[in-house]
Amino acid sequence: MFHGRTNSHQEQENGSVQHGAKINELKLAIGPLSGRSLQYCTDACLRRYLEARNWNVDKSKKMLEETLKWRSTYKPEEIRWHEVAFEGETGKVFRANFHDRDGRTVLILRPAKQNTTSLDNQIRHLVYLIENAILNLPPDQEQMSWLIDFTGWSFSTSVPVKSARDSINILQNHYPERLAVAFLYSPPRIFEAFWKIVKYFLETKTFQKVKFVYPKDKDSVELMRSYFDVENLPKEFGGKATLEYDHEEFSRLMAEDDVKSANLWGCSDKFSSLASNGYSKAEVVPEPLCAAPPAS
Repeated sequence: MFHGRTNSHQEQENGSVQHGAKINELKLAIGPLSGRSLQYCTDACLRRYLEARNWNVDKSKKMLEETLKWRSTYKPEEIRWHEVAFEGETGKVFRANFHDRDGRTVLILRPAKQNTTSLDNQIRHLVYLIENAILNLPPDQEQMSWLIDFTGWSFSTSVPVKSARDSINILQNHYPERLAVAFLYSPPRIFEAFWKIVKYFLETKTFQKVKFVYPKDKDSVELMRSYFDVENLPKEFGGKATLEYDHEEFSRLMAEDDVKSANLWGCSDKFSSLASNGYSKAEVVPEPLCAAPPAS
């Protein structure tokens, strides 16, 4: 009677043991670490890289080493809101004030509200918000959800293919298994031509997380509502909530989060220049050292 359940439980235990062994194997393969690299490479972090490479230690090691090299030069944890705030003036990308049903942080992307032309700055802004989304994850959650609103989208407001490719590569290669799902809501027919190019940059696992939602397609709407409470979901995505982006208020929240991030990563010294960049000292009063696990 309980034979099937017992076997299933045994398989789960065996799988956990094998995964634990793989994590330890990856630790040994990476070798001694120090500073922020050591802080970044938690067991949960190593697990994500292993999952992204189907638990192949050699491939995971290569992927992780490339990320550590990227982080040491790009320094995403040191980007501050006042450095990228101009990119966010129209609310083209921002962290929502609600979570999905599993408590994941939600990023809202509105590509038609593109307001700048520098691809490097656009990517830097996106990286900042990915780091911020991770910073705001609850302790039992490692992933975020994306909601992409195509209202007003056209080729004239579309990001160049190169920018889309570079953004995808950063997400896939340096934030593996951080994206749970990305809902593309009601993209226009002309988007299909752009998608036919962009989809080839997506790895299979990432491709499977992209979901197209059309208001008249009941199945796609129900799928999205299985992830989100309709009371929290903005009207722009078929929900009942009002979507508002207040750049001044969002900037205040980001300034507060910058203090948390600086304390977490040990780079509080960077805040000595904030007052001269438009932020009053009252907005960036240091908080106690964050006790949460490092964002990895």
